[in-house]
Order: sequence, then C-alpha cells, then structure tokens
Amino acid sequence: MSGSKSAAEIVVAGRVQGVGYRNYAQRRASNLGLAGFVMNLKDGRVRARVEGPRPVIEKFIEELGKGPPLSRVENLTVRWLPASGRFAAFGIRYAEFEQ
Repeated sequence: MSGSKSAAEIVVAGRVQGVGYRNYAQRRASNLGLAGFVMNLKDGRVRARVEGPRPVIEKFIEELGKGPPLSRVENLTVRWLPASGRFAAFGIRYAEFEQ
C-alpha cells in the first residue's frame, strides 16, 4: 500500500435520510475513485468511512457538505484515521453495525 493513502470517518447531520444522500455519497466517492462505505445511523445522521489520497477525500468531504438537492446538511464532523486497505470499492450499507 502506498504511503499517500489516508482515511476519514465523516458523520453528517441534518436532513440526510430519505433524500437520496447515501446514493449521492456513493456516486461522488466512486467518481473520485475512493473506497469505503456510507450508511444511515439510527439517530438520523449519515456516517461515511472513506479511504484514498487525502486531497481527494477533502474534495469528497466538500461534496458531502453540499449534499443532493433535497438534503440539508447542518453539521459535518471529520475524524482522520490511518488507511486500513480493507475496502476495494465504495458501497452503501443498509444496517447499522460497528465495523
């Protein structure tokens, strides 16, 4: 694995469930060539775990801050992590569980 890989856990709050937010995140991440997943949390927030080059992740975070047309992002928190290399692609998870 190259040393340029980074990872982030992003939690987005606001009107982000039932508005196509996960599909939006999945499309953006795939277009940027990032790996990881996005999922809804029981409390109404959305959580994304993403791996790739840090500048690309920063672009993804910017896109998540915008969100799809029906969404309203009120708060976005980012926690930078070491890359695990576990993800081959970016997907949507449909159940909340710890990794």
